[in-house]
Amino acid sequence: MIGKGYFGRYGGAYIPEVLAHAFLELEKAYDAIGHSAAFCERLDALLHNYVGRATPLYFAEELSEAVGGARIYLKREDLAHTGSHKINNAIAQALLAKMMGKTRIIAETGAGQHGVAAATACAILGLDCHIYMGSVDIKRQALNCYRMELLGAEVIPVDNGSATLKDAINEALRDFASNSEDTHYLIGSAIGPHPYPTMVRDFQSVIGREIREQFRSVEGRDPDMLIACVGGGSNAIGMFYPFLDLLSVRKVGVEAGGRGLLPNQHSASICGGREGVLHGAKTMLIQDEQGQIMGTHSVAAGLDYPGVGPEHAFLSRSGMAEYCYVSDEEAVKAFHILSETEGIIPALESAHAVAHAIVAAAAMRDDQAIVVNLSGRGDKDVEQIARMEGRL
Repeated sequence: MIGKGYFGRYGGAYIPEVLAHAFLELEKAYDAIGHSAAFCERLDALLHNYVGRATPLYFAEELSEAVGGARIYLKREDLAHTGSHKINNAIAQALLAKMMGKTRIIAETGAGQHGVAAATACAILGLDCHIYMGSVDIKRQALNCYRMELLGAEVIPVDNGSATLKDAINEALRDFASNSEDTHYLIGSAIGPHPYPTMVRDFQSVIGREIREQFRSVEGRDPDMLIACVGGGSNAIGMFYPFLDLLSVRKVGVEAGGRGLLPNQHSASICGGREGVLHGAKTMLIQDEQGQIMGTHSVAAGLDYPGVGPEHAFLSRSGMAEYCYVSDEEAVKAFHILSETEGIIPALESAHAVAHAIVAAAAMRDDQAIVVNLSGRGDKDVEQIARMEGRL
């Protein structure tokens, strides 16, 4: 990190003047309130008693036997309240906002899991909640939309552009620019201007800290490999960060290869992108030679985003982590394999990580071990898969 808000050459705060005060206020509040004893004690209590942490580290014995090679463990973020890792960051940011004196929360969502988590956090903390969501994502994640409304949130459709996550973020930023006095923008991934990538990473690092402790208690050592899916990258950076000092532990981020690395057919920002600035940060983006953001595609709505968190861009460039991609077809196959071998239906986002773990484990020794971050459960995706396969 060469300066505040930067990870090597990536990061920063590329924002209009109208937002400068709001981001400076948030940075100061995170430094002061976010590290205070009162905040940490309240957050720890909520994570334990409400979210259900620590989530289990589960040895997937049947899957490991079917695949051969390395043992596969699953970090069961799907068992956290609301069904994904998103609640870790959502409840922490909502608590920070409440202690800052904010009364209104806005958020963006793609797969809907962050929207549900944000609505849940607002319900328990007594905050007004408004969720921006692309109309394309609303159609494929109708169940999560209803869950948000049940929790008291307003879901605001976004029809601009591709009507997916990127466009929802654009609208949320416009709202924040107009209403920052009483509003906090609860970003769901490790993206955006400083301090969001750092703040979200810190709130999600509970995942990696628990894995270090849990794996050592089971195996008496550190895992050989960590695998997590990467869209914006919050579940992956939360998993990787507590292990960055351990060079012996391979960290592998799995992007959405969609239908292949062709224009408008994937969401693999590191594997198939180039440097640029989007949503207030310099990072790796899916863009053309003129710097125009290109269309993206993924069967998993939560990975359907043309950028990646700037710390992931840095980890890739520095060689501290590896990044690959998995196709829609491979992810759907892994969705079925995990369901059938372990009785665990993964989110399509998480299925990308499972798909790579199946290949990686088979190429490793049987005295080695992989931990996969099972970032979410697949209830939200069952109808989508059933329709794709002609079952409905």
